[in-house]
Amino acid sequence: MLAYLRKQMTAALEARAALKTELDSVLTAPTAENRNPSADEATQFAEKRDAVRAKDAEIEELSARIRDLEEDAKREQRAAELLAQHGQAGERRERVTVTSEPETYRKGGPASYFRDLYRAQTNGNRDSIERLARNDREVAEKRALTTTDGAGGEFVPPLWMVNDYIALARAGRVVADQVRPQALPSGTDSISLPRVVSGTAVAEQATQNSAVQDTDATTGSVTANVATIAGKQVVSQQLLDQSPINMDQILLADLAADYAVKLDTFVISNNAAGKRGLLNVSGLTSVSYTDASPTTAELYPKGADAIQQIHTGRFMPPDKVFMHPRRWAWFTAAVDTAGRPLVTPIANMPQNLLATMENVVSEGFVGQFQGLPVFIDPNIPTNLGAGTNEDRVIVLRSSDVILFEGTPQAEAFRETKADQLSVLLRFYNYAALHSERYPKSIGVISGTGLATPTF
Repeated sequence: MLAYLRKQMTAALEARAALKTELDSVLTAPTAENRNPSADEATQFAEKRDAVRAKDAEIEELSARIRDLEEDAKREQRAAELLAQHGQAGERRERVTVTSEPETYRKGGPASYFRDLYRAQTNGNRDSIERLARNDREVAEKRALTTTDGAGGEFVPPLWMVNDYIALARAGRVVADQVRPQALPSGTDSISLPRVVSGTAVAEQATQNSAVQDTDATTGSVTANVATIAGKQVVSQQLLDQSPINMDQILLADLAADYAVKLDTFVISNNAAGKRGLLNVSGLTSVSYTDASPTTAELYPKGADAIQQIHTGRFMPPDKVFMHPRRWAWFTAAVDTAGRPLVTPIANMPQNLLATMENVVSEGFVGQFQGLPVFIDPNIPTNLGAGTNEDRVIVLRSSDVILFEGTPQAEAFRETKADQLSVLLRFYNYAALHSERYPKSIGVISGTGLATPTF
């Protein structure tokens, strides 16, 4: 519609220009001959003038409609940006709509993914193999996912499960979902990225025709090792063969939910070479808050310190703050000397506050602190420090941290549990975290001031 109106506007402007030219030509002759216009010329002038005025009114109406549509488009774009940046816990991503035929494996459908997986891998059931293969094509086409992370007998979980895996994951992997995502390449156990260790230099030339500054850049690389996150479940063969309930919805959803928690913990706290979580990156921006009687007013400037240190060390601004729910609750419980809250809903248009509150949620985007969006994540540890009772506040430039993630895989094995007529179901995925590209992009506030808060 906007493009159509703009096209109409262009045509109206061209028509108006032509009418104005005709109007000017009506006046040209009597003016050049130094005489008054004739009656016919006066009539033509009035008609052309009225036509120009009508066209001006049409152009004004088109301009107003275009402005309205442009404002609507800007609001929609801003809403989409806020949704993408501050998506709420439990929010589902875009769903797939199948218009030709129903999905092979769907909630409440007749086919069981686990049952077909078991039958295909144990006795080569042709119908099961065909359904599994059709499901793999549906997932790859509808979600643009690859199915080549592993090799052998694994199959990609159903489309509904991939959707639920993402939705459930948002509730259990807040930090992991806020760093930069990338698809994990197949056929590799590590991902190395080049980086400039030290750069070139310039200097004022001492005199004309004298040598200019000559400093060579040095380069290196940073490597992220691929981690495997996996889980299993043993079920009876009778459950797969005879149960009227498809266990896919229960088991896969539960495995996916726990995978989400474990991946998020991997991103936050892992401490192994090539797999450093945000809290364990060497050379990160560290801010200490030591206080036996901490207050939100004293913690507030520590956030400003972390922000300015990232500005100074990375020369780029941070864009997100992560806290444990108890730390954000501590902020929302703070009051001034008159008993007024220092964190209030943004809808109240507050002034001179420590922070503003957007929503009351268990996990995800909750408000702003020091001008940055705040995300709360219960996977941030609360047992750190000498007293094993401290949490951490993370200030981050999230685009500098890359999480490579594969497509979840599932397998079924009868042989390992054949003596008890059981089937082992296995769920796994691969991930690699590049957190050490720019250590100064990660700001961590720590210390006794972040011990268990009192309310």
